[in-house]
Amino acid sequence: MILLTETLQVAGVAVQDTTALVADTVATAETMNVWELAVKGGWIMIVLAILSVVGVFIFFERFLTLRKAMQRNPLFMERIHDNIKDNDFKSAANYCRNENTPLSRVIEKGVKNFKLSATAIRESVDNSANLEIATLEKGMPILSTIAAVGPMIGFLGTVTGMVRAFWEMANAGNNIDVSLLSGGIYEAMITTVGGLIVGIIALFSYNYLVTLVDKVQNDMEAQIITFMEVVHEKKELG
Repeated sequence: MILLTETLQVAGVAVQDTTALVADTVATAETMNVWELAVKGGWIMIVLAILSVVGVFIFFERFLTLRKAMQRNPLFMERIHDNIKDNDFKSAANYCRNENTPLSRVIEKGVKNFKLSATAIRESVDNSANLEIATLEKGMPILSTIAAVGPMIGFLGTVTGMVRAFWEMANAGNNIDVSLLSGGIYEAMITTVGGLIVGIIALFSYNYLVTLVDKVQNDMEAQIITFMEVVHEKKELG
């Protein structure tokens, strides 16, 4: 009976020690903030931070530009049609200039070249549309590059971190201590996580912007077709 009591006491002490160890571990994990983790990642995290700032800037700048480009006056083509029907090409060109949107600039190109053949007008309008789309895509290749390079830089940090860990292990000789390896391992793991986060966010941002550009391009193509119908109608009537 005495032996059983002593055994239970020892087990109780062991459970208390284990509980205390777990509590200390949880408390340590809770007190470790994002900044401390980033610092342990080394200089690679600075590069990733710069890439993330550039990516966020490009995304919001292009997002606002594309949102503005998607806003269109529903009466725009009707007004152009009336001006062309009345042979008032100057008013049509001025109206396009006042609208100052990618679509209005494309249509203005067609209005200015209205004396040319329908084929030549369509070619000039298509060229202008291509230039407008290229302008809307400005900066997006950089965002795509960040999406591809971010994880690679993170993996570079993984390699340098592991090299550092093994270098410290080799220099320690027989006095190998886990604390000697912690810095390199932290750098290896944290940079991987940081690179993946930057790459994933940049990839989703790039694909979303591509979707917006496609919407603008599709709407522009539809309005160009409407404009060319007006051109053919006017030229047939003389």
